[in-house]
Amino acid sequence: MSAQSKIQLSRLEMDLLNNSEWILTKNLIVKKAQLLLEQVQQNISDYAKQYSNVFPPEVIAISPKISKGENYRGLPWLILDYPRYFDRENIFAIRIMFWWANFFSTTLHLAGRYKQKYHMPILNCYNELVKNDFYTCVSDEQWQHHFDSENYMPIGDFTPDSFSDNIQKRAFIKLSQKLSFSEWENATTILSENFARIIKWLG
Repeated sequence: MSAQSKIQLSRLEMDLLNNSEWILTKNLIVKKAQLLLEQVQQNISDYAKQYSNVFPPEVIAISPKISKGENYRGLPWLILDYPRYFDRENIFAIRIMFWWANFFSTTLHLAGRYKQKYHMPILNCYNELVKNDFYTCVSDEQWQHHFDSENYMPIGDFTPDSFSDNIQKRAFIKLSQKLSFSEWENATTILSENFARIIKWLG
């Protein structure tokens, strides 16, 4: 048998390994984040029913879904998708994300025929997007959620013309706003209001 190097733990790692409290607390926080997203889900489902004329029928025919995982860039996450429609070429989704140690975010994701249908109303809302601190995707990779500069830039950093150019040249549109965890107590309301704001812009 060949010699193998020892796999060692740092003092901090050993302390954590012997402490169940931190992982139980983490699980409780994630559960509370899920309950918060469930409250948002109820709010936005009710709102979408009132403004169902904004959406193509197939988009709101699919029920809301909360997905979860442990390893987006190494950290736990939850995503509420509603409305949600995904196929190989066409995407219509409003995605509300909880990402551990980072933020909540609200993202409008459009591709294919939905990009074509809604890109002009979005361009017409440039001033509102800037006012509400939205970002636009500047990457060609549409499945990343972080706000590093290679993925998102503030729409306020664009002129109306350069914002239009950025939207036109990509196969998809992603517009996103992040919300600090310091707003936890108001998060249900703010995230629900963001959803309503997006629907207004699309309509």
